[in-house]
Amino acid sequence: QVQLVESGGGLVQAGGSLRLSCAASERTFSSYTMGWFRQAPGKEREFVAAISRSGGSRSHADLVKGRFTISRDNSKDMVYLQMNSLKPEDTAVYYCAAGGGIIDATMGRMDYWGKGTLVTVSS
Repeated sequence: QVQLVESGGGLVQAGGSLRLSCAASERTFSSYTMGWFRQAPGKEREFVAAISRSGGSRSHADLVKGRFTISRDNSKDMVYLQMNSLKPEDTAVYYCAAGGGIIDATMGRMDYWGKGTLVTVSS
């Protein structure tokens, strides 16, 4: 069982930046594709970004491409989401997840999920 704990959420003005972090409890962290997802009030959860086991492949949703960047540090069992040029529509609970592959991640098919961290972007 992989336990994931997100941090770094908060309130930021439009145009600002935040860096989300996700700590994994699993020593085999590097064997999982990692992803970030978000769920805004009244909306379904959506894919944000995913990164392969080695970090060599990444995928970002069109809505965040060029503004958000996913990265990972396998030596620290951590995955990050750097969010720049934030918009009010980025307001959501952001979830970290672990799974088997990037294609599965883009479809929301992940094995383990964190409890989320709230990001609020004011206009």
